[in-house]
Amino acid sequence: MMEHGRNLSVRPSFLRRLAAVTYDALLLLAVWFVATALLLPLNGGQAFSSDQFFYPIYLLGISFGFYGWFWTHGGQTLGLKAWNIRLLSFDQRALNWRQAAYRFFGGVLVLIFFGIGFFWIIFDKNHYAWFDYWSKSTVYFMD
Repeated sequence: MMEHGRNLSVRPSFLRRLAAVTYDALLLLAVWFVATALLLPLNGGQAFSSDQFFYPIYLLGISFGFYGWFWTHGGQTLGLKAWNIRLLSFDQRALNWRQAAYRFFGGVLVLIFFGIGFFWIIFDKNHYAWFDYWSKSTVYFMD
């Protein structure tokens, strides 16, 4: 498939995808710092403790908002953009919020299992991660 003269059949390498994920993880960490700074006054300026279950849920929501917004608005996080990668559905359309949710929570599940679902890219004939299948979306190299 061609998009404005670009070949969307070219898949980014595993290392390119890993670099984009790493870049985005660093950006997300910065977003978490800001989100935490906004919430600290509500906790008396004190660090959050392990018995305050709402804090990890808050960060999970912030994370989903971060990725979901980028994925549904142009298909590129800053990491994907830096590495010339675009996320689209299998039919080369922009993701909807449902697909973004499947992809995000699938990614969380993959992290829980030590990234095995991401490393699956190396062995899969289509070079898909588990969350690619679950969300019916994948990344394309924008040559």
